[in-house]
Amino acid sequence: MQGFLHGKTAVVTGGARGIGRATVEALLREGAQVAFCARTPESVQHALEELGAKDKVMGQAADVRDVAAVDQFLEAVDQKFGGIDILINNAGIGVFHPAADLAWEEWCRVIDTNLSAVFYFCRACLGRFRQRGGGHIVNVSSLAGRNPFAGGTAYNASKFGLNGFTEALMLDHRQENVRVSLICPGSVDTEFSPRGRSMNSSWKIAPEDVAEAVVGVLRMPARTLVSLVELRPAKPPQK
Repeated sequence: MQGFLHGKTAVVTGGARGIGRATVEALLREGAQVAFCARTPESVQHALEELGAKDKVMGQAADVRDVAAVDQFLEAVDQKFGGIDILINNAGIGVFHPAADLAWEEWCRVIDTNLSAVFYFCRACLGRFRQRGGGHIVNVSSLAGRNPFAGGTAYNASKFGLNGFTEALMLDHRQENVRVSLICPGSVDTEFSPRGRSMNSSWKIAPEDVAEAVVGVLRMPARTLVSLVELRPAKPPQK
């Protein structure tokens, strides 16, 4: 039985591990052709070896903060799969310091990765969507885009900005058959945390849970847009 994404091509940024990797796997199960990028050739190669499905998946190292690298990656996707129907902006980093202790290089790295890169990918894919008659963009943000925390000056700023960008993007392009969705997870069990994955993390959201939310958003009929999904651990530790 063919999945509901059979014949569709999806792009996932930051797709070698964590939420991105789980999303790549979920999209492949639903029949999509999937192209993903990650920061290093080693991480891309490792993911490709584990994924298999060589005719349905491609990976490429790309610095999402570099417009030229973004364009080169998307052109490679066009050449392999003939176009793009779905964009999942997942790549992100976190640097957690009070503002007085935050180096300007760290600020730029967080903002450029978590916010500017999303614009680069969206702008490039929107032109492609116009030629194909529509498409779907899913931006993976965070509850940190709605709830600030101490030490989160750069990260909070990037995610608050991403949320606002996504909501305005939806309003700009909804009449062009482009659906734009925002997914905001809370604590996810990945190596993203500055403390890495912990032994006592069963209470956290699994990356596969976020990937399931992405697939659920994409599964909705074309007449319906899921504009915002918030995901929280069902039973976090009591303080």
